[in-house]
Amino acid sequence: MKVIWGFCLVCALILWGGGAQAGVLGDRISTFPNWNSKPPIPAAKGDLVYPDWMAGDWNVASTLVDLAAPLAPNIVTPGFESNRQYLQQPIFFKVRFQPEINTGFFSNYKSKLAKKIVADRAFNGLNIAKAYLGDSGVLSVKVDPNNPNRQITILKGDRQLISIVTSRGTQTSNPDEFMSAEISQQVFRGETDIYLNEVETTTAYRVVGIAENRDSASKRIEADQVTAIYLSPQDPDYFAAGGHPVALYRYRLELLPGE
Repeated sequence: MKVIWGFCLVCALILWGGGAQAGVLGDRISTFPNWNSKPPIPAAKGDLVYPDWMAGDWNVASTLVDLAAPLAPNIVTPGFESNRQYLQQPIFFKVRFQPEINTGFFSNYKSKLAKKIVADRAFNGLNIAKAYLGDSGVLSVKVDPNNPNRQITILKGDRQLISIVTSRGTQTSNPDEFMSAEISQQVFRGETDIYLNEVETTTAYRVVGIAENRDSASKRIEADQVTAIYLSPQDPDYFAAGGHPVALYRYRLELLPGE
């Protein structure tokens, strides 16, 4: 499960949406690693919509640049120490963002008019999982057709990771910048055990290299991302943690146009 942990942290790269109190998310990034609680963001509803400049296929480089265990040595999450091996080591994978597709004639017509950009969740999730676990370590990624916030990753050895986005918020300071925060309930089911936690991912995206042409191949997206791990109420250390994150990871992301 230690390897699974690193993979969980990056999954939120493909998600964002909702609304948040102005300034909250920006302050959160700047105060890393001094986080004391979850952000005040609303419940997640519907699919997750991206800014137009996220549309297309992208080659992603994700690099872990810092990590912290605020409650160590009393509370340390599984896999925290082993994740140090990823420091300053970029992980590469492909992701795709495309116009939303709904079922039904009127839904499709409305979707085409709106041109909302959403993640290709199955494609993205599978590529991210393979980047961390290897091609043979992942069997499939399935998204609930009735709930885009629920995703199941089927792993080798009769294991699975269930991730359900429960809340999210966003903040926009200008058209070429975007901030987001999501909290997900995650359940890892192994052959003999079950592990539950909550994962928050707060990300500051910015699009660069588009001064003359937004569709230029020179366009790229950069991001600062922080992922926080919180214990679930079922964990024996839940009350001792007092709502504080028990692990924090900071990433640098770069997205370049793909083929």
